Amino acid sequence: MGPRGLSRLLTWALLPVALAGCEWNLPHAKAPTVSLRLLGTPPDATVTIDDEYVGPLSVVMVRGVALPVGSHRISVEAQGYFPWDKIVEAKRQLVRLDVRLVPIPD
Repeated sequence: MGPRGLSRLLTWALLPVALAGCEWNLPHAKAPTVSLRLLGTPPDATVTIDDEYVGPLSVVMVRGVALPVGSHRISVEAQGYFPWDKIVEAKRQLVRLDVRLVPIPD
């Protein structure tokens, strides 16, 4: 076996070892997502989805959120306002929500 044949043999022998730690990012393997768009006030309210902090409402309004398909609990809260909470079913279409927090009376 010549140097070229030995090189090919080593390449094929070591390929499984080199690929063992790789993650495959195949398009068909990704979970489908739905875009969530929020509008509302006050802009400094906090947005939580499925008990995980997402960010301030002002940022979520600009960037949106990619939700996995399924049911999600969306909460928006701000000091001095009644909390807003809703269960949303994310299907294969855009989800738009208008969130206007109501001030707590003095």
